[in-house]
This record gives sequence, structure tokens and C-alpha cells, in this order.
Amino acid sequence: MSSSASYTSGSAPATVAVMPATLKLDPETQQVCCEGNWTVYHLAPLDRRFRDLPLPDDIRWQLNTQAVHDMDTAGALLLFRILEHYRAHNKAVDSKRLPHAHRALLELIQRRFAEQQLADEQKPGILERLGKSSVKILFGAADFLSFIGEFTLDTLPRLLRPWQIRGRQIIAEIYKAGVSALPIVGLLAFLMGVVIAYQGGIPLEQYGANIFLVELVAITMLREMGPLLTAIIVAGRTGSAYAAQIGTMRITDEIDALRSLGVSQYEVLALPKLIGLIVALPLLSLFATAVGIFGGMLIADSLFGVDYQTFLRRMPESLANSHFWVGMIKTPIFACIIALTGCYYGFRVEGSAESVGRATTVSVVQGIFLVITADALFSIVFSMLDL
Repeated sequence: MSSSASYTSGSAPATVAVMPATLKLDPETQQVCCEGNWTVYHLAPLDRRFRDLPLPDDIRWQLNTQAVHDMDTAGALLLFRILEHYRAHNKAVDSKRLPHAHRALLELIQRRFAEQQLADEQKPGILERLGKSSVKILFGAADFLSFIGEFTLDTLPRLLRPWQIRGRQIIAEIYKAGVSALPIVGLLAFLMGVVIAYQGGIPLEQYGANIFLVELVAITMLREMGPLLTAIIVAGRTGSAYAAQIGTMRITDEIDALRSLGVSQYEVLALPKLIGLIVALPLLSLFATAVGIFGGMLIADSLFGVDYQTFLRRMPESLANSHFWVGMIKTPIFACIIALTGCYYGFRVEGSAESVGRATTVSVVQGIFLVITADALFSIVFSMLDL
């Protein structure tokens, strides 16, 4: 083997001093010698071609960086890769005699790679992730049921003495959850009625059955879209507000202050919201249903030849009262789901303002999910009861 084998990197940008990065094998001293400036500006050519350099011919060599003028983490990373390259070819190179600064950088890189390798080895498989997710969902459901039980036990005595309930708070919650939501609920319900009438009217017109557009719009809005659309809007609007308000009070210690005064947090914060939403949501749903039917009636008259008089006369004649009650029965249940979900995630806020945003988002998603799930269960039950 020749007395010296080396490779020198190209020069750095003009703004950086030209200090070649060199790697040499010295067989006389059995040392792998690093020289020059081992910084990010001088490593690219060496990084591309260090695997082409000759390998040490003996088993044990020493790494020498005494002649390295400067080394950063990029240089230490390249040095680590070179040592790994030698190790892969059964060429052991001892790096214990490096200067302290260089050895510290190299050990930092080695620890980081060891941690990454351990993390990769410990990465759970799909079955383990599925199991952990399932357990997390079950514990979350159990905690939610525990919250409902605690809330019920705490507020039931107050419900048995209704004259002690905070009436002003309930009226304020009805206004915020109901009256303030009328514009957005009305607009979306009107558009939903228009869409249902337009999409349903086209195939009905092909068979000359335009008159059945009345039943299509009315039954859809009464049984499903009126209550469900309203509940989804309220879950996104009011449920998130409940979670944000209570969560903010949690991180500002206002709830702890209520406890220190001997005041029930559920009685002051959650119960008025629940009662207010139970009152407001059915009224909102009724309003949304009426506006949606009106939107469908406009499309039926303007595009499909079903005039207002025919629409209004046929609707009570062809619809059973059960369609109305099927929709209205759902709304108090939806209100309980939305209010309890928003309050639950608000009371579970801990730590920082970031957790308030996270709780608000989760409360909306979970509220909508539970509302749709409850609506599906209602559909199954009503179908079994022939309603």
C-alpha cells in the first residue's frame, strides 16, 4: 500500500477562507488523519467520494484530528459516516484519542443516531397502534360517562327545586344559542331546501311526477335535514363557545375560585347552558324547517310548475303528523349531546391556551359525530316502530 492516500475537497464560496478538508491514511503510524477545515462549506465533494478512498489494511487504526482547524456538526456527521463505512467493512478505527471538542461533537452525533435507531426499533406496529387507539377511545368514553354522572348527581337536587335555578343565565344562554343563530341557520336551511327541491325535482319531472316534490321537500326537512342541519350548526357555533369559555376559565383559575367559595361549577356554568340549549334548539329546528320548506317551495314554483297554493294545500293533506314529531323529538337529545360535549371538553382543559384551542376543536368534531350517530340510531328505532 502507498505511504499516503488522500482526497481533498473543493474550495468554499469566495466569502469563506479556503481551507481544504483532507482525509489521509498513514500506514506508518496506522492513523486516519483528518486535516483542514471540516465545516459545511468544505464537505460536499468529500461527502460524495469518501467511499472511493482506500480502506485501512490492518484491523485497528487510530483516528487523528489534531490538524483539523475547525469542525462543526456537519463535519462531525461526515466523520461519523466515514467511521460507519469502515466498520461496515470490518475496519475498526479508534476515535477515543480525539481532542475534547471534536470528540464531544462526534459523541453527540453518535447518541443522536443511537436514539433514532432505538426509536425506529420501538415504533409500534399497526396492530399495536390500533389497540392503543381503541383503548384510548374506551377510556375517553368512560371519562365522558363519568362526567355525565357527576354532572347529574350535582345538578339533580337543583332540578328538583326549579325556583332555585338561575333564570337570568338561562335566558341569556337562550338568546346567545338561539336568537343570535337565526341568521346563519335560516340562510343555510333556505339553501338546503333549494338544493333538495332542485336535485329531487329533475328526476321527478322526467316521470311527470312534479307534484311529489311537495312530499320530498317537506318530509326531508321535517324528519331529517331541519333538525340535523340545525344541530350541526349549533355544535360548531355554540358547542365550541361552551368549550372555549369554560376552558379559558379553567386556565385563569376562575373555576377554582368558584370552588373555594363553595359554589358548584356545574350549577353555575353547565346547567344554564344545557337548559338554554334544550329550549333554543327545538325552536331553531322549527325555524330551519320552515325556511327550508319555503326555499323548496320557491324552486318548485319557479322551475317545476308546482305553484304556492298547490304546495301549501297538498303538504298538510299528504303528510302525517308523525313526520313533524319525529323531527322534533330528536332536538332535545341533540341539545343535550352538544351542551354536555362542549362543557366536558371545557372542564378537561389543562395547562395553557393551546389546550383551549385543542379542546374547542375536539368538542366540535365530537359533538357533530355524536349528533350524526344519534340521528342514525333514531332512524333505526323509528323504522322499527313504523314511524
